[in-house]
Amino acid sequence: MSLGLCGVILAAGQSSRMGRDKALLPWPKPGNSAHSASTILSSAIDAFSDLCDLVIVVAGANEVALRPVVEACGATLVINPEPQRGQFSSLQTGLHEVLNRGRDNALVTLVDRPPPSAETLSVLVEAFPFNAPGVWAVVPDHAGEHGHPIVIGREMIEAFLRAPATSNAREIEHAHQSHIGYIPVSDRLVTTNVDSPPDYASLKL
Repeated sequence: MSLGLCGVILAAGQSSRMGRDKALLPWPKPGNSAHSASTILSSAIDAFSDLCDLVIVVAGANEVALRPVVEACGATLVINPEPQRGQFSSLQTGLHEVLNRGRDNALVTLVDRPPPSAETLSVLVEAFPFNAPGVWAVVPDHAGEHGHPIVIGREMIEAFLRAPATSNAREIEHAHQSHIGYIPVSDRLVTTNVDSPPDYASLKL
């Protein structure tokens, strides 16, 4: 566990292309879990819980559906009151809660990115120089494509929170690129989007 590291999972989207909530799609739990099957959301919470002392899930209109999963996994649910403003508003909602909980560092992902391996998560967290100046974030890079989850420190959190709600995270990252470390990983899940039924079927669980 990394002192002060808070997990943030953005799960407030409408999943319109999927036709059902992506957070609740079946997903196998890793390792020797007592439960052989779970959901993308519960698997992400479990994976983050191994490295974070708190996991926050940001929901929207799907709050009622997600709350039982979040609470069963021991995570904290926060609500984006205006999820229609887009994903960046959910990021800001989650990061406000990170600071409210007294944390300075966050491990952030999207619920439509299935959780990568425990090894990949450990590589990213270990690559982040906690409390060291200069590096504000580390981002996984698979085959030249940047993905999730990302590890961010106080400086990047504040940069995200200062930005207008109409911004997107990629814009903010590019504006501070000299402060970001890109970490090569072999795990294709860091760049895998599950936006539609064909995307999900292609994963061959």
